[in-house]
Amino acid sequence: MGHLAKDKGKLVARVRRLQGQLEAVARSLDEDAPCGDTLQLVASVRGALNGLTVELIEEHVRNHVVDPEHEADPERAKGAADLLAVVRTYMK
Repeated sequence: MGHLAKDKGKLVARVRRLQGQLEAVARSLDEDAPCGDTLQLVASVRGALNGLTVELIEEHVRNHVVDPEHEADPERAKGAADLLAVVRTYMK
């Protein structure tokens, strides 16, 4: 995903935060924390991973398929915008 080079630092920082969240899940399991607390940690990891996934998919679509903000064909622009909206909604 070479086109992400300008935002690479931000993406790597997000991945490192995810690593920290996963380590918190592991500690929670090791320490026999209450199930609800562990499940909350897992839900947080899932949300963070979904957010990262949406960002990567959106950048891929905009750079390799069609960027709705710069597409001259209104139908293609609407189709791409609709696809991105569905992906964002699905990944919430």
